[in-house]
Amino acid sequence: MPFRLQRLIAKTPRSVERDVVALQLEDGRRIEVQRVRDPRARRLKLSVDERGARLTLPMRASLISGERFLHEHRAWLQAQLARQLGAEALPSLEPFATASLPLRGREVPVDWQEARYAAIRHDGESIRIQLPARLGEAALRRHLRAFYETEARADINRWLPRYLAALPRAPSPVRLKMMSSLWGSLSPDGAMTLDLSLIIARPSAFEYVLVHELCHLIHANHSRAFWREVEARFPAWRDERAYFHEHGRRLKAGLRALLAG
Repeated sequence: MPFRLQRLIAKTPRSVERDVVALQLEDGRRIEVQRVRDPRARRLKLSVDERGARLTLPMRASLISGERFLHEHRAWLQAQLARQLGAEALPSLEPFATASLPLRGREVPVDWQEARYAAIRHDGESIRIQLPARLGEAALRRHLRAFYETEARADINRWLPRYLAALPRAPSPVRLKMMSSLWGSLSPDGAMTLDLSLIIARPSAFEYVLVHELCHLIHANHSRAFWREVEARFPAWRDERAYFHEHGRRLKAGLRALLAG
């Protein structure tokens, strides 16, 4: 028994370890690659998604072998990043310099003003950002996230009443967060989570995701009956799904670039 217990303990995998390594691409740009040591990994693996580049190493692989692997695959990585993010640069947030910010499917001009207190408002024509001159970058990103959340909730509160009457119950609560792959989810207790990136998508796409998750209050699956409920409430849902297939990754990466740097 002691011997068997010892063997079981020896086989228990170690936890995943994460850090970041810098890499210079062939075009001269420097990027950060998330480096992950995973006890389940059996080989070196390089991947790219809306969060950026990721290098996965088995626990026994050396850091030198990982860096050599990165260097050998720089051209592939550069091509994948271009494909993932599109030809245009991701939006950046520079105090008193950024000329526009994404909101509801378009670029909205930014009006920067020095002020005693920080505040961000949308007046219909522009986004007015009032900042103390010495406000740090992290604080500015927090204010911008709060601004996007406020705008997203305004849209949700405007759309939600028109759909509630035909539902068995209302979702409670509705949360907003940055989601890595999903656009929304509904838990068994009726709590809804929506991706904050929806506020920079076109409004019809945002509304479709809301309707999609509301229909899960009727059918907690993606059966034909579920899609009939979606069709009845939002006939153009196929157009919005195609929109996400084309633009979804860039929307998620764009908001992440603004709020996380």
